[in-house]
Amino acid sequence: MDRLTEQLNLAWENILVHLASPTFYSQVGFVIVAILVAWVMTISIKARVRIFREEPTSGALLDMRMALHNAGDLVLPILTALLLGVVTPVAASVIGEAWLVRAAQGIAFILLAFSLANHFISSTTIIFILRWIGVPIALLFIVGLLDDVTGHLDSVSFAIGNIEVTLLAVLRTFLFGILLFWFGRVSNSTGQRVIRNRTGLDVSTREVIAKLFEIGVYVLMLLLLLNIVGIDLTALAVFGGALGVGLGFGLQQIASNFVSGIIILLDRSITIGDYIELEDGRAGTLRELKMRSATLETFDGKDIMVPNEQFITTTFVNWTHNNRKQRYALHFQVAYDTDLEPMLDIVRDTVRSHPQVITGDHLPLGERADAEIESFGDSGINVLVEFWMEGIDDGDNRVGADLLMMIWTVLRANDIHIPFPQREVRVLGDVKTS
Repeated sequence: MDRLTEQLNLAWENILVHLASPTFYSQVGFVIVAILVAWVMTISIKARVRIFREEPTSGALLDMRMALHNAGDLVLPILTALLLGVVTPVAASVIGEAWLVRAAQGIAFILLAFSLANHFISSTTIIFILRWIGVPIALLFIVGLLDDVTGHLDSVSFAIGNIEVTLLAVLRTFLFGILLFWFGRVSNSTGQRVIRNRTGLDVSTREVIAKLFEIGVYVLMLLLLLNIVGIDLTALAVFGGALGVGLGFGLQQIASNFVSGIIILLDRSITIGDYIELEDGRAGTLRELKMRSATLETFDGKDIMVPNEQFITTTFVNWTHNNRKQRYALHFQVAYDTDLEPMLDIVRDTVRSHPQVITGDHLPLGERADAEIESFGDSGINVLVEFWMEGIDDGDNRVGADLLMMIWTVLRANDIHIPFPQREVRVLGDVKTS
């Protein structure tokens, strides 16, 4: 107990000596000057830069401009940390000590980290890393023990085959791997949103650029991580050769779908929003086009995952790619004793009265709604109704069902009968009875 009291008294005496020394107050002056200069520069920058001064309300790239506007709150902590970093060697060379300036710089970095987390980061993992790894690192930097700790971690090593790995390398790879791929995911989401909002480009071009951007971001993140780990990038040539052999054998289908996706995006044979019918009869609206597969959404809420290769090697029907107008046919029968000409006129007028049926005298005869005799059946006369409409006759666009109901109603109103199957049986010759 006496020894502990003695150590505390000695530490307190050292603190009093530091507080009474001119170098302490000189360092305080350096810190205050750095903070004042950062404050003045912040006011000047915010007054001159419009994006910091006025909050954006609408227009192109609104998300990005709003993020830049919110970043105005980070100008002061960033400038403070940078200026304290500049002042630290100056104080060390002028007065011989810079421990207080270094401590102020560490505190500034801690505040900057928490400001970044509050403004831009929603990931709980990244916030956990900043709180439990970033703050201790900053505290070690403040007390001057960061170099000693990193040196100790670098001295702890273990061998994996012929490769010697240090504990510092493992921790550094883990930490920077999480940060890099988080930053890559955020950058990819933001970049793809910006690209897809460029209405000046058609949908296929936007998808090509978005997918190439996604590939480029993750390749860049991987190369940066390999560089951090310390792997010579020239060794990737050997890895590339091995990967090529793997693609030729085990990953052939994946590579085929990947290349097919690039071809589809470049030749623009299908586009997001197209209604596609596959060779096996399944059909749906193209909702998503990825590098490996496409997603068709059916009208009953199901998703059909179609490999990209299928659009290259098999036949499919694209109903709406070049022309959203579609022709549909309805079939029904009337009795043989029906007066056909008035009946056909009534049906034509009924079909043309539907608001979604394309009609008008300005249209060619082939695109006008029409009713005609199709054939003569066993029980009645087969009538064919043809009409054109925008989009697909399904889902919310069930025009065919509406027209059948309208035709049924108008036929009943005009006493026109739809026959049921009939058979006439004749008995020839005398019937012998016992």
